[in-house]
Formats: sequence, C-alpha cells, structure tokens
Amino acid sequence: MIAGQQKRAVNRLESRKLMRPLVDKMYIEGVQAALEGKPVAWCMFNWWKGDPILRAMEVTPVYPENYGTVCAAVGAAQEYLGISDAEGFPTHLCGYGRNCLGYAAKMVDEGQVPSQAPIGGMAKPTLMMGSSGLCDARYKWFQALRRYWDVPVWVLEFPHPGPNEIFLEGTIDNSVRYMAAELKEFVNFLERLLGKKMDWDRLRELLNNQEQVLQVWWETNELRKAIPGPMHARDFWTIMAPCLYGATEKESLEGYKRVFQEVRARVDAGIGAVAQERYRLMFAELPPWHSLGFFDKLAERGWNFVIESMGYHPPPPLELGGSNDPLERIARWTLWFFVSSSLHARKRDYPLVAGAQPYLTWAREYKLDGLLLHPLLTCRTGTFWLGRTTNVLRDQMDVPSLIVEGDIVDLTVFDESRALSQATAFEETMEHYREVRKKRGV
Repeated sequence: MIAGQQKRAVNRLESRKLMRPLVDKMYIEGVQAALEGKPVAWCMFNWWKGDPILRAMEVTPVYPENYGTVCAAVGAAQEYLGISDAEGFPTHLCGYGRNCLGYAAKMVDEGQVPSQAPIGGMAKPTLMMGSSGLCDARYKWFQALRRYWDVPVWVLEFPHPGPNEIFLEGTIDNSVRYMAAELKEFVNFLERLLGKKMDWDRLRELLNNQEQVLQVWWETNELRKAIPGPMHARDFWTIMAPCLYGATEKESLEGYKRVFQEVRARVDAGIGAVAQERYRLMFAELPPWHSLGFFDKLAERGWNFVIESMGYHPPPPLELGGSNDPLERIARWTLWFFVSSSLHARKRDYPLVAGAQPYLTWAREYKLDGLLLHPLLTCRTGTFWLGRTTNVLRDQMDVPSLIVEGDIVDLTVFDESRALSQATAFEETMEHYREVRKKRGV
C-alpha cells in the first residue's frame, strides 16, 4: 500500500483483476464480428443452455442484461432509461430492459453504435436469443426490440418443476427430454438461418470447458463457508460475469483457477475479506450496480457478505445421470441448476420450502447472522420471494433480515444514507438472534 493511502474496508482479491477484462472482451468481440460481417446474437442470460450452441455455430453472443449492469456502474444508464421512457415503454419495466430499449433506440437514431457507449457498446444483432427462465419480461422484451431490429427471435424454453414436483417419478427425465428436443429445434433453426451445419465436435469441446468452469467456480464459493469469510460479495459481483456469459472460454477457466487458488490460500492462512468480521451476511437479490460503494461502508462496520443471490451461482457437480449426447448434456446441466438445491436439502434432511430453499440451506452452511434483502422496483421476479425468505429464515433458523429498497439500474430510487442509518438497529437485532440461536444450541 502506498504511504498515506487509506486501507480499503474490503480486502479485495487480486485475481479479480484477471476477470474484469473478460467482460470488455465480450463486447469488443461483438463489435469486431459485426465489422467483419459475422453473425452476432443479443442473448438473455440462459443458464448455459444456448450459449455453447451459438459459439459452436460461430455466432458471437452479447448480453443486454449484463450491459445494463455495465451502464449502471459507469453512470450511463440514466440516459438510456430516459430514452426508453420517451419511446413509450413503462417506467416499471425491468431496468435491464429499459436500458436496452433506450440503447437500441439511440443506436437506430444515430445509425451506429451510440457515441460514448460504455466499453465499445453492443453491435447490431443478426438474431436474438430469449429465454423463458424465471423472468416475466423475457417474452415481450426481445419482441419489443423488433421495433428497432428486423431480425428473428428464438426463445429457449425452461421447465420450472417445484421442490416437491421434482421428486415425482419421471419429472427429471421428462424435463430433460423436453429441453433436449427443443434444443435440437434451435440447432435446426440456426443451421437454416446461417446456411451451415453444427460442428458437434466443437460443441463437445466447449461443453468440456464450460463444465470445468462451473466446477472450479462452485468449489471457490464452497470455500467461502470458512470463518472468517475469505471473499466478499464485492468480488463475487465483479467475478461472476465470465461464468454466466463466457463459461465456454479458456480464459475464463484459467481466471477462475487463479481465483480459487487465492481464496484457498486465504482460507489456509485465516485471512478474511473484512479486517474484523463481526457479522456474516447474505445479500439477495441483485445489487444496486450504481452504488456498490455501499458495501464498503458496511464492511467498515465488520459486515462481511459471504454469499449472495441464488440465481447467479454455478450448481454443484452434476449428479443427474444420462447419455453423453451434447444436447441432453446441456439440458441436464441447466435443469440441474434449478433442482439441485432441493435435492441437496432432501439428502441432508433439511426442510423443503419453495422459493427460499437455497437461502434456508445457506443460512445453515455459511453460518449467517443476517440477510440484507434488496427488493427491486423494476424486477418482480427478483423481489416477490424475498418476503417469504424473510419469514422462513426468521421462523426456522432465527436469522433476521434487513430490507433496503432500490433498483438494479435506476439510481434515483436507492437511498444509501437511509439504508446506512438502519445498520445500527439491525446490528442489535442480529445480536439478539445470536443469543436466541445460542440458547437453542444452533
């Protein structure tokens, strides 16, 4: 540390610096592909279902949802939100969607990638790949984009079996067969659109890399159960994107291996991500990308966020059997993400609860003192289960929650000073429930 420089409240991972450039690379590759006349796809986050297929067909994917986080983090989102509103889209629409629609409108108006677009911008798409997974905006958002782009849209389908339904005979296998058949139709669609055949050997190669990324990133997050917590949520939010959007890439695998090694070394040495860990917390759902410094101020109080929202972590190593057909393999991995938490809970005789299952499990395994819940003004999917989660963890685990309202993109609805003013009272609440758990022998 330079003499006179103030030490940061969060002890950040050095290896995170390897991962951030991989996000920039994703958008640079999209712009370069468009300049070379190669196909580009705007893609929704799809839990590793469609990405490897696109890359095997030599289509460069870019991700408007992730681009929304980038725009929010650098202060560019407010302009795009305003354009979206002026175009007549509702202000309560998903913040990522509003950012994207505003961006597309400006791109059409200027006839090129918008001037001063962060990290080079998103290139014009050749096609768009949507997803029905979880979010209710996903069907209409990309359809609405056809106001600006006259390109085809394919929506990947996702079964959503509940925590009890997955134990019914045939649920897993029927869901996998459905997804694999739908992926075959997606491949046929791409072959017709692009005038070329799928390279199945290339797809298997990409899947091998992707599965290794999921494995090492899962192992890294398992290390975070250590006390003191070796890795803070600030680093998770920085590092997660290559896994979600670039897991097929060799650079992602090498980067996550370096992250694992650094976190493992911290665990062995007893080094925490916060100088003096007073409280271990979980954060849910998505963060205020425009105000991540908020976490540093809480870290100064000894708050260490050791685990975060369920939708963005890789699943554990795959336990579902099946053939090595690449499309079935993809289907099983994606379904495994959605069902593994309930299967894990059943195996350990934990209570099964809809929606809150991962949080209930993590409260036990990460030894949490509390949750900080972030209801999102423009994301119903990331918000509606938070109230239930609050009740389940308080009633079953004596773990309290603090609710701080805000949004993923729109900084005008996040009141940082008000949130910080609640910290002292919540510390008293966490102390109270510590004593309750201690009396219960938990």
